[in-house]
Amino acid sequence: MSYPVIVVSMTAAPLRKDAARNWHRIVEVGRRLVEEGTPIQLNDVARAAEVGVATVYRHFPTPEALVEAIAVPGLEAQVARAEEALAGDDPWVSLRDFLYAAVEAQITDPSLPPVFASAESALPRTAELKERLVGMFGQLLERAHAAGVADPAVTTADLVPLMCGVMFAATVHPAPSAPDRVATARRYLTVLLDGLRTR
Repeated sequence: MSYPVIVVSMTAAPLRKDAARNWHRIVEVGRRLVEEGTPIQLNDVARAAEVGVATVYRHFPTPEALVEAIAVPGLEAQVARAEEALAGDDPWVSLRDFLYAAVEAQITDPSLPPVFASAESALPRTAELKERLVGMFGQLLERAHAAGVADPAVTTADLVPLMCGVMFAATVHPAPSAPDRVATARRYLTVLLDGLRTR
């Protein structure tokens, strides 16, 4: 099996094939643990990935760094979704659909909520992606304000905790399946957006 070249940060050199193989094994074990809801212990990850403990710590010095690496594809997908929304013609539809996609991603990808909830980032790539997302979210809201379709008194700083409230409300009494939780989150988000929209 061949492995793609992995770059661990924006400035790091590409990993050798053996190191890339170990990186993938560690991340896959970590992903499985996150999906199971099992707290990550790096020693346990090393055992399950059949690599040395030092190898795990060399790639991921903390459990948070491993969770962030797992979350990167989801963060990149959200950035791509935000770019697509900014290219849309209708400011309200763009904002609404981006927020729908955001709540769905956080419910279906368990690595995303802890990364978004953390004030500090362990990896430069995570920090960069989160900063880009916040910036593009602000641009989407500004476009909606400029078009007169969103309450100008509501800011990005207001919407971020409100979105967290939607996520909490959708998961505090978990539905039996992810699609049900997504539907619940969308319903609560629709209520929030109805309050935001001006007519």
